[in-house]
Amino acid sequence: MASVENAPDAGTVAVVGTGTMGQGIAQVALVAGHRVRLHDVAPGRAEQAAGAVTARLDRLVAKGRMTAAERDAAAGRLHAAEELGDLADAGLVVEAVLEDLGAKQLLFEALESVVADTCLLATNTSSLSVTAIAGALRRPGRFVGLHFFNPAPLLPLVEVVSGHATDEATAVRAGELAAAWGKTPVRCTDTPGFIVNRVARPFYAEAFRLLEERAADPATLDAVLRESGGFRMGPFELTDLIGQDVNEAVTRSVWEAFFQDPKFTPSLAQRRLVEAGRLGRKSGHGWFPHGEAAGEAAGNAERPAPHTAPRHPAPRQVTVHGSLGPAAVLPELLADAGIGVVPADASHTGLTVHADEGYLVLPGGARLRLADGRAPAPGEIHFDLALDYRTATRIALGCADDVSEADRAAAAGLFQALGKQVSVIEPVPGLVVARTVAMLADLAADAVARGVAGEADVDTAMRLGVNYPRGPLEWCDALGAGWAASVLRGLHGAYPTGRYAPSQGLLRRSGPAGGQS
Repeated sequence: MASVENAPDAGTVAVVGTGTMGQGIAQVALVAGHRVRLHDVAPGRAEQAAGAVTARLDRLVAKGRMTAAERDAAAGRLHAAEELGDLADAGLVVEAVLEDLGAKQLLFEALESVVADTCLLATNTSSLSVTAIAGALRRPGRFVGLHFFNPAPLLPLVEVVSGHATDEATAVRAGELAAAWGKTPVRCTDTPGFIVNRVARPFYAEAFRLLEERAADPATLDAVLRESGGFRMGPFELTDLIGQDVNEAVTRSVWEAFFQDPKFTPSLAQRRLVEAGRLGRKSGHGWFPHGEAAGEAAGNAERPAPHTAPRHPAPRQVTVHGSLGPAAVLPELLADAGIGVVPADASHTGLTVHADEGYLVLPGGARLRLADGRAPAPGEIHFDLALDYRTATRIALGCADDVSEADRAAAAGLFQALGKQVSVIEPVPGLVVARTVAMLADLAADAVARGVAGEADVDTAMRLGVNYPRGPLEWCDALGAGWAASVLRGLHGAYPTGRYAPSQGLLRRSGPAGGQS
């Protein structure tokens, strides 16, 4: 009979793979009170990684986040395991080796002959199929995805991914362990990209497509998404931080896993950037310059400024027709700014205005309308969606070719009077924020409808995993799913490739009308 000391125990966590993620996961488990064994196939690498993890703990002590006694106790629980057999007493093994299906399968096949049948086996893969990794195992029911986000000690989200054969008890146990480690677990099924990397694709893809269409430059698109959409970083600066090669590889992986579904089509502009070796901060140049030497601080290089319209006087008054939908607060804000807001007299104009067709009329006669997925019609200026029109500090405008300079200036002055900076971009369908948010809502609704994850888990994952200002389904409901579906219908009419066709999940969410006006 095995001794208690050597018996399989959930208190011992093994981490296989000692790169950045492996070290981070080991630190998380150590701080939570576990014994941790680090293993790497390269001789001596596990011992080096143990030293690096101890140095991480030293930094926590220096910052006052851990006492010296706690550091010493944690370091005493950390051991380098040079042989796979040294992991026999683990209650959980987390794999964080290179993203290669064959390598991962061979590792877990070997682990099965070492650990007890009660040991949980977990992969930290971000791009491979959990089902496929477990396919060769004798007992695939105990196999689960535990996808941490980098840096693992700091970011709270963990995606708990059930493969085709994962037992429910395994997923529950894995989620409970993650929660005990102070993380926020979300449950999902094994799908390309899981939750975050699946639902987040439009945040990058729409901006890159707008760049390819010459709607605006990267600095302007980033500024609009930050200052109007409320996103913490724009997609161009964020992918420079992530690494263009890394971000492009994830996009390509998801696209190929979905059999080249047009909703996930990668960007040719980003591919060319990668081919040129402009990988972002780590190479010194990506979408933006980051200094001549790789790794040099971004602040050391001059960054392009977003396009911002010059100051213009605001019109004295505007006429409002119907409801402005998600921008319904604008008339109130305009009135507070001293601009006259005159309700239209439908009997006088002879127009029948539907609730979802509201717009403002400028003194020169141009109609100012919230971006709806279509290009501005003659005589129209479209303004972009904002997370909150009260607090947004920038608005994008797109003007039809026939709009007069006077009305262009009046539209800019109108928003400038509300304290916003204005970026005038090409009059592309859906502008920037509106098309991005509609696509995020669509992919999120589709994921829920297909059983990938529940609504709460999708929203939690996107808020914590990529710092979105709102969960995409919460945002969708605030705007109205019918509005999102209508925007996508407009985009689908402009780009009839299937990329923008609203999903059945979004259409069901928008009710019997399916977003039709």
